[in-house]
Amino acid sequence: MIKAIFLDIDGTLVSFDTHAIPLSAIEALTQAKAKGVKIFIATGRAKVLITNLGALQERGLIDGYVTMNGAYCFVGDEVIYKRPIPPDDIHLLAAYCNKRQVPYIVVDEHSLCVCHPDEMVRNIFLEYLKVERLPEKSPEDALHGKEIYELTPFISQQQETEIAPLIPNSEVCRWHPAFADVTAKGCTKQRGIDEMMRHFGLTREEVMAIGDGGNDIPMLRHAGTGVAMGNASDEVKAAADYVTTTVDDDGIAHALRHFGII
Repeated sequence: MIKAIFLDIDGTLVSFDTHAIPLSAIEALTQAKAKGVKIFIATGRAKVLITNLGALQERGLIDGYVTMNGAYCFVGDEVIYKRPIPPDDIHLLAAYCNKRQVPYIVVDEHSLCVCHPDEMVRNIFLEYLKVERLPEKSPEDALHGKEIYELTPFISQQQETEIAPLIPNSEVCRWHPAFADVTAKGCTKQRGIDEMMRHFGLTREEVMAIGDGGNDIPMLRHAGTGVAMGNASDEVKAAADYVTTTVDDDGIAHALRHFGII
């Protein structure tokens, strides 16, 4: 019996086209919650970037958050797990980006900023992802004396293969072709699910995970039931137990009905 659902945000809950949660998903999750199913968010976004879930938050539907791909997890005001990137990896990655003037976003516990921003960064984060504000800082100001939980460089797949060996104590994952998210080794959405299961006394068999991006693959494989959105890539779909329709074609509602949750 499924007792908890972990949901990615971008491309899963929130449409890339409308930048909103479909009404069908809101209604389906409201029905699931009324039946006692717990609802969790599992996202690459930092807490400060979760600005598009008001339709669920206003209804009190969300029980907890796995953010920064599992590096920072919280329930209400209680942080149940957090793990920063090791400083050596931060310095090596920043040095790579600074030398090449590669833009990167730096996320600490309560804020974020961008180094070396360009028009692509502004277009993706401010226009496409609807981030309200992205302060610019120098690398020194962004990194000095802080614990960094996520660093997001705007790099190609080729650059990612160059960077990965330089930061052996970190995870590199990608859910957008323009950038990759870097977190501490072991910090994936799978880890976030484990922390929430431990906190709430859940088992893997009782957990469903729904996602569409490459960073969702660990949780789709780990959950008792993994669901890929119809708009996911073939690699993501292959990691799931079931493929639903797209986010804009009522994918969340279809999946919950298919498994008899609603």
